[in-house]
Amino acid sequence: MSEAPLMPKATAVWLVENTSLTFDQVADFCKLHPLEVKAIADGDAAQGIKGLDPVSTGQLTREEIQKGEEVSSYKLKLHDSKVRLPEPKRKKGPRYTPVSRRQDRPNAILWLVRNHPELKDSQIMRLVGTTKTTIAGIRDRTHWNAQNLQPMDPVTLGLCSQIDLDLEVHRAAKEKPIDIEAQGATLLPASETTIRPREPEPVEDHKQSKQSEQADVDAVFAKLKRIGGTKGGE
Repeated sequence: MSEAPLMPKATAVWLVENTSLTFDQVADFCKLHPLEVKAIADGDAAQGIKGLDPVSTGQLTREEIQKGEEVSSYKLKLHDSKVRLPEPKRKKGPRYTPVSRRQDRPNAILWLVRNHPELKDSQIMRLVGTTKTTIAGIRDRTHWNAQNLQPMDPVTLGLCSQIDLDLEVHRAAKEKPIDIEAQGATLLPASETTIRPREPEPVEDHKQSKQSEQADVDAVFAKLKRIGGTKGGE
């Protein structure tokens, strides 16, 4: 099995002292290196560690030990414990940053503030493992080394992964919708820019317009005739 017994070294000490199992069998059961088990047997390692009986703790049975003592190639099987220990929960907090990369954190914070202003301070803290005071100082340009800071991608610096960065940006975009007015001028919808087809005039209106045009023409000719007759009489 891939699981190791509780207190592997203490269990290995007990098996070496109280059984005739080989170093390889003990190493395989306790998930240790055979040379480490040999060092325990020689007294060069695990000095001062009290042996832990795996039988009394329910991790191994007497029958399993006998099988291993009879056949040197037999691999001991860890007894399925009735008690399940809960897995330790990972504490939420700032990401741990190695000492060699801590000097690059202000540059990474400046890059995040400039390129992703939608990120909250808590999100930046999770990405690069910093404090609110440092973020506020870089935002306000009051950081002690603000004049020498250069924006640098935290992914390139190895302070966070691209997946983590994309996840935080996606979360920030959901919580803070984009302001349309802040984006500037945009294209008008097609309904406003498309020329609407001219509706055809009704037939009656068309006839009336024709009649009115004809009446205007007749009136013009009649007036011209009157003018011409007046000049002829003179």
